[in-house]
Amino acid sequence: MASDITHGTGHDDHAPGGYSPGGHEGAHDAHDHDHHGPAPGLMRWVTTTNHKDIGTLYLWLSFIMFLYGGSMAMVIRLELFQPGLQFVEPHFFNQMTTMHGLVMVFGAIMPAFVGLANWLVPIMIGAPDMALPRMNNWSFWILPFAFAILASTTFMEGGAPAFGWTFYAPLSTTFAPDTTDFFIFAVHLMGISSVMGSINIIATILNMRAPGMTLMKMPLFVWTWLITAYLLIAVMPVLAGAVTMMLTDRHFGTSFFDAAGGGDPVMFQHIFWFFGHPEVYIMILPAFGVISAIIPTFARKPLFGYSSMVYATASIAILSFMVWAHHMFTVGMPVAGELYFMYATVLISVPTGVKVFNWVTTMWKGSMSFETPMLWALGFIVMFTIGGLSGLMLGVAPVDTQYHDTYFVVAHFHYVLVTGALFSIIAAFYYWIPKWTGHMYDEKLGKIHFWWSTISVNVLFFPQHFVGLAGMPRRIPDYSLQFAEFNMISSIGGFAFGLAQIFFLYIVIKTIKGGPKATDRVWEGATGLEFEKLPSPPPYHSFTEAPEVR
Repeated sequence: MASDITHGTGHDDHAPGGYSPGGHEGAHDAHDHDHHGPAPGLMRWVTTTNHKDIGTLYLWLSFIMFLYGGSMAMVIRLELFQPGLQFVEPHFFNQMTTMHGLVMVFGAIMPAFVGLANWLVPIMIGAPDMALPRMNNWSFWILPFAFAILASTTFMEGGAPAFGWTFYAPLSTTFAPDTTDFFIFAVHLMGISSVMGSINIIATILNMRAPGMTLMKMPLFVWTWLITAYLLIAVMPVLAGAVTMMLTDRHFGTSFFDAAGGGDPVMFQHIFWFFGHPEVYIMILPAFGVISAIIPTFARKPLFGYSSMVYATASIAILSFMVWAHHMFTVGMPVAGELYFMYATVLISVPTGVKVFNWVTTMWKGSMSFETPMLWALGFIVMFTIGGLSGLMLGVAPVDTQYHDTYFVVAHFHYVLVTGALFSIIAAFYYWIPKWTGHMYDEKLGKIHFWWSTISVNVLFFPQHFVGLAGMPRRIPDYSLQFAEFNMISSIGGFAFGLAQIFFLYIVIKTIKGGPKATDRVWEGATGLEFEKLPSPPPYHSFTEAPEVR
């Protein structure tokens, strides 16, 4: 693998910044070109082992899947705009809710964070590339095939999976269409990709840091990804086990989840949520890393309580394995079990509270400015906290009996995953895109995008708390008249939020094509190797010699 890396980084006598993409490639001879520049044409993207190229591929894939999953959300909100069955059949509505959840979790949020890790981890720790570049290419190219298989089920006989993104047995085993087998295969492929990507991230962070870059000097984004990668390696095999048991229940006469054969459908929920709860933190820990990079830059102060942030991240990761059954308070578990999971859930809010406290304290008496990345980061802190508070409500067993499976739960996890994870991904884009492309984005358009998204996302999800508390169940294509106004408001917010992300696509393309030249440091208060040691845009191979970290 050493040969792989040395081949990738070329000769030591070229200083960082000696090559700029689209710049001086013609000046090199052909041999040099192989070492320093990307391959020309389409094959560059198919065969690339460069961490920046692969990060770009992940980010574009996640954006495509985001728009695809969003189009299903539009179908859902269109159907719920008024009571009565309007546009789609109930069965197709269930396919939309299921596929929307699967695509957004596995196709939009997770690949976006892996893309950010690919782009940022090597340049943040002073590494020439990822530790296992060829495996990196492979772990990406599995994904488009996995999602193509999943999406193709919509057009097959029996339709796409329609049993909810949590695919509870026996809905997904005894009563599901044949297309479920394609879904199982797609989930296996996604899991393989995640595990390969995680091994790569861990190997890179532990073995390829620049001299002087101790673990406790790493940027928090790198820390959050190191911990997230361990979580992924721990829980992806659990998910693989669950879908494999589904497969054998469906075709090989086992009865893991079939009560008629002595199995237990509730066991499926235990296995699923043992994966599913750490998965929630897999989708939010890298977001914490992003926000911890942005807030100090625009507050012009070092992050308050760096080491406590690292320990809080690790605590969240460890505790996330101990709280899974708080999703299952209504299955009839013994009171002792309910009490344990309730206390453990309340406990996990403590390290999360530490993080919010540290971000706020970092801003306290700082010299704040409100560029677009800072606005998204502030939006994250406020609205993620709202999602965290409703999560605490759901963690209290006696009242969860009332909230369970209502729109209150839908509102809660969308505040965590949309105004949490997604907002942090968009914040990261605005923060690092000048570094990546060498062009500044249009600040005015960025701010319009922020306010448009923030207002519409609250119009979309805030009313869902109220219809949930009033008893509207989730995943229903029709509802009684009392919920009509709030659903109409919610749908209008949904369409507006969807439009805002099309506007975002325009901003992305406009920035890539050109714009004012970004300085090397980009932001006045920015720190970190990527801002201090690399030009904007960075050369195709970032660090041909390891930078010194003081």
